[in-house]
Amino acid sequence: MATAVKICGITRVEDGLAAARAGASYIGLLFYAQSPRYVTPAQAQVIIRSLPAPVTPVGVFVDPAEAEVRAILSKAPVPVLQFSGSERPEFCRRFGRPYIKAVHIRAGVDLLQYARDYHDARALLLDAYVEGLHGGSGVPFDWSLIPRGVPLPVFLSGGLTVENVAEAVRRARPDAVDVSSGVESAKGVKDAAKIAAFIKGVRDADG
Repeated sequence: MATAVKICGITRVEDGLAAARAGASYIGLLFYAQSPRYVTPAQAQVIIRSLPAPVTPVGVFVDPAEAEVRAILSKAPVPVLQFSGSERPEFCRRFGRPYIKAVHIRAGVDLLQYARDYHDARALLLDAYVEGLHGGSGVPFDWSLIPRGVPLPVFLSGGLTVENVAEAVRRARPDAVDVSSGVESAKGVKDAAKIAAFIKGVRDADG
């Protein structure tokens, strides 16, 4: 099966459209004010309305209050949620929408236990552990830390670029790859040529 691609940290309509044209399955919208890729609900609504139907927008949150999530969803109705902080399973389930749970990988993290705890997640998104950051670090992790037999779909993230994504797909065989800083010309500004080259690298690795 083809590896799906998620282009995260979209802040502009033109970047969302570039991702769609290149063949991305998902785009990520960051509702996390401390990120340089933060979008307001109003900005997100405009981007969502511009996307062609096959592309799924994902709302990305980091340790939000329940009221904050509900307020954002009332204005920017993303169909899939991603929780990238320390949110517990019961919190992720409160919103009646499919969710992706990010796991920051380092030695000692029990990914199989995460899969049991978040058994109803659409996927686990595996990102590099970087102190004080919740994604977008541009740092890869050791892919050999991913155990065999994870019983949920796996989204591979963390330091993926045009140069290394084909190797990542061949070695880790994820269900999807997620990229943000690796296809940017500046923080929060995507480069259409890099997006296209990144997705070509994924397709080449799929064979």
